[in-house]
Parts: sequence; C-alpha cells; structure tokens
Amino acid sequence: MIHPGRAPVAKKDLREHIAKLHKADAKAVIVFGFTTAFGGGRSTGFGLIYNSVEDMKKFEPRYRLMRVGEATKKTRTRKQWKDLKKKKRTTWGTGKRAAARAAKKAAAS
Repeated sequence: MIHPGRAPVAKKDLREHIAKLHKADAKAVIVFGFTTAFGGGRSTGFGLIYNSVEDMKKFEPRYRLMRVGEATKKTRTRKQWKDLKKKKRTTWGTGKRAAARAAKKAAAS
C-alpha cells in the first residue's frame, strides 16, 4: 500500500477499501501485520476476506476477532487462574491437558 506524505492508513479504512474492491462485506475482512517502510509512504501487511462473518468467527483467532469487535474477552477471577495453575503443576504427563480441559469447562459453566 502506498500512502506518500501521509500517516499510515487506519485498518478500518483499509477493511472498507478492500471490501469495496472485491465486492465483499466489510465486516468479513480482516487486515493485520502492517509495518511501515523506513522513510514512510509505504506499508505492507496481510488481509483475509471471508465469505461471511460466521466463517470469519469460525477460523480467525480470538484475539483478532476482539480487535475488530466480533468477540469479547473471557473473564476469569484470580482464584480460577490460581486453581488452574496449581492443577497443572500437581498433575503428571498427559493429565495436564485433561486438567486444563476440566478447568476450562468449569470456568465456562
């Protein structure tokens, strides 16, 4: 992307522009990993266009969905984190994964 004499373009504007170019829904476009070249005026990055917002939610990592406002942060109390940490520390071998899964289910319910 070339933007001479300007600051780097906002990701929201990029999403809308890419959606218009490819006749897609702006909510189903994700742009990330942008870096500005030394001296400015030129930026490079990645973008993904999904068929629908549901497809995007299915395949995109949670942190990217949170950036575009399609997901919310999980909230856990300090006690829940401490219990999970203790359970992982005291279990042995493959039981760690099972303990983490059990703790995750308990936190979800």
